[in-house]
Amino acid sequence: MSKHGRILVAMSGGVDSSVASVMLHEQGYEVIGLTMKTWDYASSGTSSKETGCCSLDSINDARALAVGYGFPHYILDIRSEFGDFVIDNFVDEYLAGRTPNPCVLCNTHIKWEALLKRADKLDCEFIATGHYANIRQHDNGRYVVSKGLDENKDQSYVLWGVSQQNLARTKFPLGSFTKAQIRQMALDMGQMELAAKSESYEICFVPDNDYRAFLRHKVEDLEERVAGGNFVLTDGTVVGKHEGYPFYTIGQRKGLGIALGHPMFVTRIDPATNTVVLGTQDELQRKQAWVRNLNLVKYESITEPIEAVTKIRYKDAGTQSTIVQMSEHMKVDFHHSVSGIAPGQSAVFYEGNDLLGGGFLM
Repeated sequence: MSKHGRILVAMSGGVDSSVASVMLHEQGYEVIGLTMKTWDYASSGTSSKETGCCSLDSINDARALAVGYGFPHYILDIRSEFGDFVIDNFVDEYLAGRTPNPCVLCNTHIKWEALLKRADKLDCEFIATGHYANIRQHDNGRYVVSKGLDENKDQSYVLWGVSQQNLARTKFPLGSFTKAQIRQMALDMGQMELAAKSESYEICFVPDNDYRAFLRHKVEDLEERVAGGNFVLTDGTVVGKHEGYPFYTIGQRKGLGIALGHPMFVTRIDPATNTVVLGTQDELQRKQAWVRNLNLVKYESITEPIEAVTKIRYKDAGTQSTIVQMSEHMKVDFHHSVSGIAPGQSAVFYEGNDLLGGGFLM
């Protein structure tokens, strides 16, 4: 009989989830490893060599580690659910002139649900992942996600959408460690190749990081439908033609294919007219944002204004702000201007290291 009970660990084959599984195994949990097959390269239309969490090599690496430590390992094929939800949303958001956040959607609607469904079938009380974040139960009874110790690797930003019900059964073994410590643990385990595995910062189903090529492959005749729209200035002056509004993102400066004598940025995208608005750095600045599809983590509601640090992208340092819930939306008043608020991206609110919640920028 295990010391702590049975736990299902999401294993991608990378160093983080692999060390997490061994750590829990050595703590006395009855570990079961699970690798989720979320997509395949054939469906993306790329000729790139398979790399990352869904490649055959990664699946085999996860299984070999589990076998070596004597705990079971399963593969779960969720390509259909993943494609129907995450990939379809990714395409739809770009066609709506927004910039999607697929990792958040995957965590919220696919991975956690798939893990817990399989955990129930395998009689596992808990699930675990290799995210660099922490979790605890607050005095108010709610489960709170907080930043991982390693600020450079903290992944709390992509976890804002996970429900209270799912957080209650989740463990993050790596939250109090740095990436360097995890790599050292892999070396101490004798896993030299695992310790040396490189990081992947790409969207898993866009392996070459070329989302434009992915959209062209997924949407028939996309270029013919959207090419030739106007670049305009904020006063409406037409200054050139673009390749199609889905191929641009808010804040983009490079790759515009237009020279106006000084740096210009994408400040707004209008899919209805296939117009891409260009402006100066100053015209990118905003002091207020509205956020939809809220999920609150630390508190059940935020109906009175409170001070928070709001991050508007994963690597954003965050900005001091005042937030207040207005029905199903959150109003964010930044204490100083922020640049490049991109509709569709996540806005995530923090109180100290604690995740208050998040939603999608409007």
